[in-house]
Amino acid sequence: MTNVSEAVETPSLYERLGGVFGIAAVMDVLVDRLFANVWANRNPYVAAMHERNGRPGFKFMVTAWSVEQTGGPKCYPGRDMHYAHVDMIATEHDFDVVALEIAATLSFCGVGLQEQKEYLEIIESYRRVVLDAPANEQAKQTKAADRKAG
Repeated sequence: MTNVSEAVETPSLYERLGGVFGIAAVMDVLVDRLFANVWANRNPYVAAMHERNGRPGFKFMVTAWSVEQTGGPKCYPGRDMHYAHVDMIATEHDFDVVALEIAATLSFCGVGLQEQKEYLEIIESYRRVVLDAPANEQAKQTKAADRKAG
């Protein structure tokens, strides 16, 4: 005999965030905050990306990526996170600034604590993918060579 509570699946994070409309609402706020974040934009690669791609397109891409990552339909047309950041030099601090802005936005938008935790775990799972992109690796090697030479 199957227990009724066993037969009921836990809704996906996508569903608990309100589906595409709930995620889009949060990403709308998040992207505005990221574009206004002074620390995030001190990185010239971030500032250039914001300038090049613009807010509407970035909102779409972040929303589509989040929909997929949280268990929603496949709709993200962009590159994987490694290649999306391949030309960007970012530091641990840069990643932390963005992650903190994401956390603050989730809280600001009233996202539940469990959903915040799960979404932030997804973001954190990409730390090495983003920070170990080739531009970062080259920058690390250059910095190490400069230290040896100096």
